[in-house]
Amino acid sequence: MYLLDSTHCIMIMSGDISLRRKVESLANVPMATCVVVAGELLFGAYKSEQSERNIRLVESLLNSLHIYQVDMETAKIYGRLKSGILDRFGPKGKAQRRIARIQKLGFRDNDIWIAAVAKQHDLSIVSGDSDFQRLQSVEDLRVESW
Repeated sequence: MYLLDSTHCIMIMSGDISLRRKVESLANVPMATCVVVAGELLFGAYKSEQSERNIRLVESLLNSLHIYQVDMETAKIYGRLKSGILDRFGPKGKAQRRIARIQKLGFRDNDIWIAAVAKQHDLSIVSGDSDFQRLQSVEDLRVESW
């Protein structure tokens, strides 16, 4: 099963031809996203110039996908992933590590949550974001970019 990130969801809603063909070729493979991506998409829709139209588009897409929730198991995986990022990419000194900002290491918290959902449910992440490729050096993740 595939877990779509925000970028790929936006590409689907925008009618990207090559992505639509890929999705059609995988018609029997379940597609999903997670509540974190849903929040990102809805935020973008609310802030857009055509918010009512875009909210309807987002809701239509989300209604066609399974939406994975975040729970305590996800939180444990998130904590492990974020700790692993600091171990791999963060400063070596304990004092610097305590004040290190994950964003300054090139990672976004939402992407760590998305990766945690994918790990929890054994999903392949569909994303072009480099965060996920770099996360593969911290923990085994399946990542594809269509």
